[in-house]
Amino acid sequence: MNKLVILDRDGTVNFDSPDYIRTVEDFVPIPGSLEAIARLCKAGYQVAIATNQSGLGRGYFDMVTLVAMHQKLNTLLAPLGGKISFFAVCPHRPEADCVCRKPRPGLLDQIAKHFNVSLKFVPIIGDSRRDLEAAVTVGGRAILVRTGNGADAAAVLGNTVEVYDDLAAAVDTLLRENTAAVDDEQPAE
Repeated sequence: MNKLVILDRDGTVNFDSPDYIRTVEDFVPIPGSLEAIARLCKAGYQVAIATNQSGLGRGYFDMVTLVAMHQKLNTLLAPLGGKISFFAVCPHRPEADCVCRKPRPGLLDQIAKHFNVSLKFVPIIGDSRRDLEAAVTVGGRAILVRTGNGADAAAVLGNTVEVYDDLAAAVDTLLRENTAAVDDEQPAE
């Protein structure tokens, strides 16, 4: 079985901005997020990112800059033992009404196709309601973090969703559950 975790980017992995993340310098990881991704990778998970990037469609930055941001992320992860295996990006503005912009499932469908897996029960972690709606659409395990827009989303959604303070706390839970599941599979001595 392929172990996979899907993350939103802005507000989940790195700090978000109402003015968009427009440059490589604007891309600043949230404390603990890189280490959390590395822990997932070391535990045998592949990590993918599904991110709406309407700044591309608005002309705030170009694809070269976006690729450089993602290269920066993997460069920062490498010495920690982490890696983002796949980036699924929606470059469209909201009014384009595309199938890839979350809350629609297009980005998640791209990830499922890339890894050739069902996303049923796959943890999908984000900081907004649209991240969770996309996760539910594909049968994933919707997890909200309070970083980025997550505190506002948590206030609206209440106890109807799984909520953690940040990516590191969500990953702690996933890895504890994974360890417990492996322990349960071990034969008794």
